[in-house]
Amino acid sequence: MTRILIADDQALVRGGIAMLLSVHADLEVVGEASTGEEAIAQAKKLHPDVVIMDLRMPGLGGAQATQILTSDTDIGVDTVRVLVLTMFNDDESVYEALRAGASGFLVKDEAPEHLVQAVRVVADGRSWLDPTIAGSVIQALRSAPTVSAPNDRLLARLTPRETEILALMATGLSNAQISERLVLSQATTRTHVSRVLMKTGSRDRTQAVVLAYQSGLVRPPDHDRRTT
Repeated sequence: MTRILIADDQALVRGGIAMLLSVHADLEVVGEASTGEEAIAQAKKLHPDVVIMDLRMPGLGGAQATQILTSDTDIGVDTVRVLVLTMFNDDESVYEALRAGASGFLVKDEAPEHLVQAVRVVADGRSWLDPTIAGSVIQALRSAPTVSAPNDRLLARLTPRETEILALMATGLSNAQISERLVLSQATTRTHVSRVLMKTGSRDRTQAVVLAYQSGLVRPPDHDRRTT
């Protein structure tokens, strides 16, 4: 069961999201919030797996709330993942959300079709990019510098097998797919993934994948991908 907190300043939107999710037995809406401050307080109280976060809310904005939720372990929700759901699909909004630590970005117009899958992907520790903006994000990664001494030092901590695992993570493979590709048990793959996260200081798979791209270990694909 994936526990979900919905943060949006419009009650009608919150109700619509809750209705979309309520018909799926593996998804449970445990709370709602209308501001960033409320989202943080509710997350601390309810310990959701995923927070669906609007970017534009009165008071503390969604990006600021996301940064606090994903980085401040003192509030006791260090494992929460944030899926940004917003009306805005401009590049700056996307980068603002991803820099803040969001694991996914979905435009509200696409929610009826993609929200359930996006929540499941994010809850699984992977990333979701709305198909309408995935191309621009990949282009930004493609044109970004790929040499970083700090990143290189982090990667140097990995064994050859762990480096291979990270590269496969960056291509979008799940643990099960990695296990099949490398002929490993899923328990062994989970152990390798955990060690990759620990050695690179990554909070989750999303940060590890960003590190893989920034260091030049892998390059963005030529074709747009919806999930990472």
